Amino acid sequence: MRHGRAAACLLVSLVQATLLTRPVLADPRDDLVTIPAGKLYQGDAGGEPDEVVRTIEVAAFRIMRHEVTNSLFERFVAESGYLTDVERNGWGWVWPLRWEKQEAADWRHPAGPEGSIEGLAQHPVVQVSQQDAAAFCAAYGLRLPSDEEWEYAARGRDRRRYPWGEGPPETAGGERRANFGQIECCAADDKDGYGGTAPVGSFPSGRSPFGLLDMAGNVWEWTGTPYPPDPKKVTLRGGGWGNNPYCLRVSYRHGNPPDIGLDMVGFRCAADEAAN
Repeated sequence: MRHGRAAACLLVSLVQATLLTRPVLADPRDDLVTIPAGKLYQGDAGGEPDEVVRTIEVAAFRIMRHEVTNSLFERFVAESGYLTDVERNGWGWVWPLRWEKQEAADWRHPAGPEGSIEGLAQHPVVQVSQQDAAAFCAAYGLRLPSDEEWEYAARGRDRRRYPWGEGPPETAGGERRANFGQIECCAADDKDGYGGTAPVGSFPSGRSPFGLLDMAGNVWEWTGTPYPPDPKKVTLRGGGWGNNPYCLRVSYRHGNPPDIGLDMVGFRCAADEAAN
């Protein structure tokens, strides 16, 4: 894991009254949004060394509007009997004040055996590896988005800094556009009513140009693309509930091994435009 400012980025008011409707989905395919083909202005010249600036033509594809929830993942497990990497390993990474291995942490107990996801059905699932995320998506004929698709879905066709535009994730009036932290290195922030994950779609003013929610903050998201500086790792995107605004930028990325789970990392599925 990184150190310094970049490492801080994988660490980490009441909910707005005018929330978008959060559907209780039984199938992730019902949440897919079509993203039209277009030009992605990727990267940030003022960001990290791996935020290489380039222009890419992205083919049309589909991607979930929301992050995969505990409810959706629970149904998948019940129907398939799937056992996650974290459950097989017997531990997961948790962030109290630094990254620590927590025995018996898993997707049902994200912070360890004393916790649970009771009452958190519409929160994003965490403590799932990239391999677990890919298996979930494949069960529905879907896949993980590529790194380029993810950034295009978050950024749109311009060079905006965040999914919602150029402004910070908290407006001058105190409205929050994302679930995030304020301290560079690094801590959760419950000013928005959540000390950890928030129900998916809780910050509609932070939607991307294509209407996707939580593309900044809440949880990091696995992609299907190797991490450029270390291809043995996989690229993650979006920042999480403990990250400061620098890490919520659409161009920011990180890399982790594909077989570990963390309590600040989840995912959403994608599909080719022509897929059913």
